[in-house]
Amino acid sequence: MFAMPDQESVHEFFDLVAVVIPAKDEEKTIGGIVEKTKKYARDVIVVDGHSVDATSSEALKKGAVVIRDHGLGKGDAIRSSIPMITKKFVIFLDGDGSHDPDDIPRLMEPLLKNEADHVSGSRLLGGSSELHGGFDEFLRLMGSSLITALIGWKFKIRISESQNGFRAIKTDVLKDLGLKENGTTVEQEMIIKTLKKGYRLAEVPAHEYRRTFGVSHIRIGKVWWRYLYSLIKNLLF
Repeated sequence: MFAMPDQESVHEFFDLVAVVIPAKDEEKTIGGIVEKTKKYARDVIVVDGHSVDATSSEALKKGAVVIRDHGLGKGDAIRSSIPMITKKFVIFLDGDGSHDPDDIPRLMEPLLKNEADHVSGSRLLGGSSELHGGFDEFLRLMGSSLITALIGWKFKIRISESQNGFRAIKTDVLKDLGLKENGTTVEQEMIIKTLKKGYRLAEVPAHEYRRTFGVSHIRIGKVWWRYLYSLIKNLLF
């Protein structure tokens, strides 16, 4: 069981971490997420995926730096943020309300103790309000479990999942990964390349909440093949 660090320990990393939040059409949630995240990091970067609503302006109101990606997807958003990151550590979380910024200290703990180079929040350990209840959720869970099992088999490591976008990583490690994926397959790419390059991976529990407003931009029935292709490409080559 992970205890939440006290406020004094939060101050230890407040100026050492940048938080990156990819967001597209999340005007109803992004302001609150930025505000909550600002308790843990001075640098908060929102990467706007060409929103047609007020996502950018709502993020700016709360003190975030806002940049735009090239409209290619989440992986593109993450790569677009890298030149903006000047801190030792970086945290990625989603802009739809599914990740709780109050879990940031828990993610940071293994990095601050130098026990890991990349820390992934695990929904399988922390629970999920999104991965249960319907056929689409069943497919997501089964597909994620299969991919995670194959990654674990390849690298002889036991991990619970590989798809969660809530994670913390050393900035120099992130830059060394050479990320290429444009879409949400970037999450499994980050895990695979971390292990392939010999960096230390850790997991901590992180609950996934239902998005506060709207619907997910991902349709598993249309994109499942991208996850399989990405898995094969990054595991074998």
